[in-house]
Amino acid sequence: MPEFTTRLKEYRAKTGMKQGELAELVGVRRETIIRLEKGLYNPSLKLAMDIARVFGTTVEELFIFGEE
Repeated sequence: MPEFTTRLKEYRAKTGMKQGELAELVGVRRETIIRLEKGLYNPSLKLAMDIARVFGTTVEELFIFGEE
């Protein structure tokens, strides 16, 4: 199974944004953000793009998909 990591928590910390705030901005529940940050949830392309837009970065910078 491919490995999935994210820099989401790092980007949130840089901006001082809380999980709930990010969730509201992109239209998901806070639990979804928690699961994303732990690498337990593989985001849809739309969600990944929406989150990247919030932080002014690219999907590739936020989400890293690799092989084990």
